[in-house]
Amino acid sequence: MKKQRPSLSVPAMSYFELQAYVGTTKHMGGLDATQELIELCRIDKDAYVLDVGCGAGATAGYLAKMAGCHVVGVDLRESMVALSIERAQREGVEDRVAFRVADVQDLAFDDATFDAVLCESVATFIEDKQRVVNELARVVKAGGYVGLNEETWLKEPTPEVIEHVKTMWPVKSNVPTVEGWEALLKGAGLQGVTVRVYQVDARREATQVKRYTFGDMVRMFWRTLVLYVKSAEFRAYMKKQRLPEGVFEYLGYVVLAGRR
Repeated sequence: MKKQRPSLSVPAMSYFELQAYVGTTKHMGGLDATQELIELCRIDKDAYVLDVGCGAGATAGYLAKMAGCHVVGVDLRESMVALSIERAQREGVEDRVAFRVADVQDLAFDDATFDAVLCESVATFIEDKQRVVNELARVVKAGGYVGLNEETWLKEPTPEVIEHVKTMWPVKSNVPTVEGWEALLKGAGLQGVTVRVYQVDARREATQVKRYTFGDMVRMFWRTLVLYVKSAEFRAYMKKQRLPEGVFEYLGYVVLAGRR
């Protein structure tokens, strides 16, 4: 199969398009949070897993290598799907993973298809979160699991904090509280919901790098450097990417899993 590579042209200055250009995806909690979801969703070598919002394919590849299971990754952006396919080929797991463009709000899969569905920092960015969780629950088999890692307000945010967060990330202002996320899962008919709440912690965030090889890191650094040198728009964009002090007193993340 011919490798598909993302375009080297200067991308649009948006959070997700820049991630696709650089070749990275990230979520709060790093690899530690992903490993929690794998544990909570009882994923083993016999599982058939859907990775929603797969981004550059890091989680799908990790599942295929470490759990030995079969994975389907979906993302709304063709550029991310291309990155995922390239990564799977590079890591030698293309026989256990497949990728396609899909909208999490309208998944083109039959009911009760997967043993587990993972959703890492995706629903936060979508207005109709109940529709998202309902779709995840729909495609999971009876007895299977839906696992999410999403941003949450730890306490009522100030208008200034909301505005700064929305400026830096395309996060909707209606980010649910912990109780709100739990209610979404229960509203989709999921049972035995486990909820773990976290503040942003530097040690856990540092585990992001464990999702990537040394070659990945070199490519990410090189692409970022080239973009910084050639694009004044990117330099201006990066100057705005500063959160106010104390924002993570309000904004954290929650790892949840429920059984169908």
